[in-house]
Amino acid sequence: MIQDLSVVDFHCHFPVKGDWFPDMTLPGKVDFTTPGSRDHGGIWRKAYDFPMPEPAGSDRQMADLWYEDMIAKGVEQAVFVSGGGNRRLSEIVAMHPDRFLGFAHHSPDAPDAAEQLEYALGTLGLKGYKLLGPLIDTPLSDKKYYRLWEICEQYQVPVLIHFGLLGAAGGLPTGVNISPLSIAEVTRDFPHVNFVVPHFGCTHMGDLLHLCWTRDNVFVDSSGSNQWVRWMPYQLTLEDVIRKFVETVGPGRLIFATDSSWMPRGFASIYLEEQHKIFRFMGLSDEQLSAVFNGNARYLLGLS
Repeated sequence: MIQDLSVVDFHCHFPVKGDWFPDMTLPGKVDFTTPGSRDHGGIWRKAYDFPMPEPAGSDRQMADLWYEDMIAKGVEQAVFVSGGGNRRLSEIVAMHPDRFLGFAHHSPDAPDAAEQLEYALGTLGLKGYKLLGPLIDTPLSDKKYYRLWEICEQYQVPVLIHFGLLGAAGGLPTGVNISPLSIAEVTRDFPHVNFVVPHFGCTHMGDLLHLCWTRDNVFVDSSGSNQWVRWMPYQLTLEDVIRKFVETVGPGRLIFATDSSWMPRGFASIYLEEQHKIFRFMGLSDEQLSAVFNGNARYLLGLS
């Protein structure tokens, strides 16, 4: 908890040995080695005083470390949106089911993507579906994906889709599904499926605001350090971003998250403290703050 608020982190990645998304090829990052280039990753780590990541141990070791870290930092529950495949993540969640939840995270272009999703939600007990928009080469509005949304509607689970720059500095800046507006038709055709866009749209904030203006089944998560704000062509701070979404979308569709993953950092408490301070200074009521930091997540996840 922070003060009197329970904390549910809606967006974490479980640190597994091997690929976190085993059936998807993540883009290789461009190294900034040209003379005069800045070490953006190094600057970010120093700015937040983060330790260097350590190699992941066994799934049991990492699960126990995460569990102990959550207890120590007062985090009630964490949603892992990736973790080495659906079955593997379901086994990890089962190690600490009182604190862990997981999302399906297989490729929507797999020949048996629909069958995998139904098995993940119906048998494995996963609570949502995570996708990486820039890695999907077919527009998400294509009818070939509609069976996936139908399954999510059937099981009443949210769909979390990353849009915008993928992989931070040196990552992937383009793609057919780079903008949140790529799901404009889907969110219209499936009004009973809740879609969540993380990182406030990550470099595509304007498109996300337009989408939220026209669709009430689009939610926004606040995950990560949101360093993308420093790369906009005009002065923008995280407080500016949060204020804009509170004033327009409202606290009822905003969800706290951190994008936490590796050890020994674990749950990134500094993101919680930073966002909590901003929301407090905006004068949100305790009820509105509770919605942002736990209630909206519980609603989407079907938790009491």
